[in-house]
Amino acid sequence: MPLTTQHQMNILSDILNNHLTDQSGSVSECRQLQRLIQSLIAKEETTAQVKDLLYEIYDYSQKGANIKNLTQHIQDNQSSITQWVDELPTQDQLH
Repeated sequence: MPLTTQHQMNILSDILNNHLTDQSGSVSECRQLQRLIQSLIAKEETTAQVKDLLYEIYDYSQKGANIKNLTQHIQDNQSSITQWVDELPTQDQLH
């Protein structure tokens, strides 16, 4: 059973929230963010505004997957991560 758009957004938000609270993460989490974002961007129902936000998160995750010090990368992006989590659409906003 494929994940719904809302489930994908929830997973995206969960991973970003974990980065905020744990102040650390893993390369596999960054790659998971990339896969989720690629899937969401490909969906017709994803608005241009949400796509812009997803591209920002994708850039963050791509850098995180390839950086030597992921913990520092996460700490350096705390304010951006907080903003992204706040701006991710909720279930009500997806319909």
